[in-house]
Order: sequence, then structure tokens, then C-alpha cells
Amino acid sequence: MQYLITHFSDFQLASLGSFFLHESVFFLSGLPFIYLERAGLLSKYKIQTKNNSLAAQEKCITRLLLYHIGVNLPLMIASYPFFRFMGMKSSLPFPSWYFQLELVGRKVVLSQIIFYFILEDFVFYWGHRILHTKWLYKHVHSVHHEYATPFGLTSEYAHPAEILFLGFATIIGPAITGPHLITLWLWMTLRVLETVEAHCGYHFPWSLSNFLPLYGGADFHDYHHRLLYTKSGNYSSTFVYMDW
Repeated sequence: MQYLITHFSDFQLASLGSFFLHESVFFLSGLPFIYLERAGLLSKYKIQTKNNSLAAQEKCITRLLLYHIGVNLPLMIASYPFFRFMGMKSSLPFPSWYFQLELVGRKVVLSQIIFYFILEDFVFYWGHRILHTKWLYKHVHSVHHEYATPFGLTSEYAHPAEILFLGFATIIGPAITGPHLITLWLWMTLRVLETVEAHCGYHFPWSLSNFLPLYGGADFHDYHHRLLYTKSGNYSSTFVYMDW
């Protein structure tokens, strides 16, 4: 991180750096599930027996690259001044990982990440539920539901309007707290891994939902994709209590 701070500006790290980190984590975590599905590996853990066609998988990847470059990247560049205004920085010292009395006043990574997950899940639930009203589902959200049998990469396959609409849930926490860049990157990484896992189509013995009672996971969200239109429920992104 010291090398990055020395050789790149805050703007380059916060916008371009965040974009490349997102792309790396997203595709490196999502592509293996395409291989598992094509090769038929670990099929006993697959939630649905149906597989996506090669054409459907290729369409998803092509559209994702287009949307990421055409929507995500400009959004990251355009939002930098606001994040900067709210106090985000990349310089030393790094934030504390947990609360310590002697570090009162320094931003704490763990508490911010927990706050981001809770806030994102709350905002995402209501935004997602709104997208399942008749008009918005037909004209916007139905794009995401083209894949009734989701795989990891379909987590970000959506109409550009939905990317902006539900993307607000992901950035609102960091936007109002002005975190250190390393906290923002950690949040982005965890959020991407969570949504890829929720769409992966596999429920493994080591899946987090087997150990965390309030965590939804793949089985929870796969049900949402199997039941189309307005009656599906399971609108939350991470936890289950909002749907309860």
C-alpha cells in the first residue's frame, strides 16, 4: 500500500484503483462457477439441476464488460469529489482495525464494515422490493432475472438503471462516513464476494449460511430467482431478517 500511495494520486487510487480491484475480485471469484457448471464438478452441491447454455454465459460476460466500462467506471470517477469532500483519504496513518481507547478519533475499520453491511442490506431490501413492482420489473429488473438459474457473474448482470439504483445501497455507507481508502477497498471486496456467493448456484458444506444464522447465502437468493416476478420474496442482499 505504501508503494501505491507514493506512486499514485488519491484520485487515481480511488477511481481507477477501485475499478481494477473490483474487476479483479469479481471475475476471479465468479469465473470458477462457470467452469464448475460446464464441467459438472461438485454437482451434488448445485441448487438447481438446470445448467445455463454456453451462449447464455458468454452473453452475460460480454454485457458485464460493457456495463462495467460504460457505467461503473464513469460512476467511480464522477463520485470521487464527493468522497473526497466527505473525508476519504489514502494517506498514512492507516485506520485502526478495531476500537482502542488510545485511538479515539481514528476511524475504525471493523465498526465501519459492520455498519456498511447493515445499512446496505436495509437500503437494498427496499430498493429491490420496489424493483419488483410491475412497471419497474418489466422495464428494468427483468434484465437481471433473465437468468432463473444464476451463476456467480450474474450477480452484476442488470439494466444500467438498476446498476445505478441498487448501487446506491453499496456506496451510501462509505459516502456518509468518508472512510480511509483501504476500508473502502475492503468493503468493496467483501461486498463483491458476498453477492457472487449469493448468485453462485451452489450450497456447500462450508457456505457461510451454515454457520451464520442471519446470513442468506446462495440457497436464500437462488429461491428468489426461481420464483419470478412479484411473488418471490427474499429481497435482501446479505441477511434474512428484513424478509422475515
